[in-house]
Amino acid sequence: MKAVCWHGANDVRVENVPDPKIINPRDAIIKITSTAICGSDLHIYDGFIPTMEKGDILGHEFMGEVVDLGSEVKNVKIGDRVVVPFTISCGNCFFCNRDLWSLCDNSNPNAWMAEKMMGHSPSGLFGYSHLFGGYAGGQAEYARVPFADVGLFKIPEGLTDDQVLFLTDIFPTGYMAAENCQIQPGDTVAVWGCGPVGQFAIKSAYLLGADRVIAIDRIPERLQMAKEQGKAEIINYEEVDAGEALKEMTGGRGPDACLDAVGMEAHGTGLDALYDKAKQAVRLETDRPTALRQVIVACRKGGRVSLAGVYGGFLDKIPMGAAFNKGLSFKMGQTHVHRYLKPLLEHIQNGKIDPSFVITHKMNIEDAPKGYEIFKHKKDNCIKVVLKP
Repeated sequence: MKAVCWHGANDVRVENVPDPKIINPRDAIIKITSTAICGSDLHIYDGFIPTMEKGDILGHEFMGEVVDLGSEVKNVKIGDRVVVPFTISCGNCFFCNRDLWSLCDNSNPNAWMAEKMMGHSPSGLFGYSHLFGGYAGGQAEYARVPFADVGLFKIPEGLTDDQVLFLTDIFPTGYMAAENCQIQPGDTVAVWGCGPVGQFAIKSAYLLGADRVIAIDRIPERLQMAKEQGKAEIINYEEVDAGEALKEMTGGRGPDACLDAVGMEAHGTGLDALYDKAKQAVRLETDRPTALRQVIVACRKGGRVSLAGVYGGFLDKIPMGAAFNKGLSFKMGQTHVHRYLKPLLEHIQNGKIDPSFVITHKMNIEDAPKGYEIFKHKKDNCIKVVLKP
């Protein structure tokens, strides 16, 4: 089969690789009909996620048709259309039983690696390095899904791939990030980053009752989408100081909740952004936390901070004094996708949201290297790339 394989920083190739096979009774094989390039994939593409090996198959946003099943998978049948959560969960451990699916104790066979770095291991992830299990990803023609009796989510008739594909990751991720803001009636929520996750966080904040959403970015087409599709007020941080603008827009108080949908490769205009780039270039710092610093400083006293953007390692110059003395609350983490599949599908079916609004580019899987380039460099007004195997 054809698959998108990693060969080093800024080097992905479409190659012929062996088809996946059932190796466990709880496995399923999916013929992939739609897959996507995620902003998290760019961290791998840029070389910032450790334990990648040449030839690893990328991708964690995918869906398709069931073509083979292990003997213990009874929740779906061959021929069913399904979406696949990017987090791999066993369904039976301490954390799965508490609806904390991305913290599964049993799905990362390389848990010892993560434990050395983080103290404990999160769940396995598709296509996201050997630190998270070394699972082959879904930017391919076929994929093996472990714990398929827990993970596969059947899609009802009448919905297109474009409408449901993002249930695999970015829609639940944006929704959980907004939920983590603990939105109250009348709240103002500020969202840093208007990429796909940020766009869904904006929509979700309104679904959860926010009175105002303010979006911060520097890319005109992203800001335009946030304004037109998300009904957000917008700030271009290259034109004005975001922190000062937020004070002015909130009567000096600051937003009630601040949401970082940027993560470890944040851009910025100040000295701290130059500092981060220099330290990251020589690997004295793993992440560029420019947006995180702004979020902490901008949030009102007693406010809530939600982190949806991925952070991979160790950060420098975080204003913890501001966070402590303002009494901020933080919530963060990989998305518990399984928790949100049914309620978000209902929002789609009821017409409250059509997730396809973020798609700007569709390509054949053979064009994946081009897709990565235009997505990374934000060429051709690219916001979201969907690949068709």
